Amino acid sequence: QVQLVESGGGLVQPGGSLRVSCAASGFTFSSYSMSWYRQAPGKDREWVATISTSRTTTYAESVKGRFTISRDNAKTMVYLQMNSLKPEDTAVYYCKVIRGGMNYWGKGTLVTVSS
Repeated sequence: QVQLVESGGGLVQPGGSLRVSCAASGFTFSSYSMSWYRQAPGKDREWVATISTSRTTTYAESVKGRFTISRDNAKTMVYLQMNSLKPEDTAVYYCKVIRGGMNYWGKGTLVTVSS
């Protein structure tokens, strides 16, 4: 079965950096695009970034130039490097894969940007 497990969240000061990770299993990782989403307190979940099987990347305007998504097919991991963090980046960060027409989500990792 598909499993996605996020890790690496924590408390970081404004302007700081953090990398969150997602460990994937239960499917042929290299054959699927992977995405990061986030959900801030009291807000809807929003798309952050996607990396395709050919490593093409796309980003939400709010994070473009600050966040970098990457993947390691050998380790079946997807990463989100977050730089120049702002308080409005505070959210639970989720990774997602679409397989067989179904969305699979991890349980998320909390990132808090605060001084």
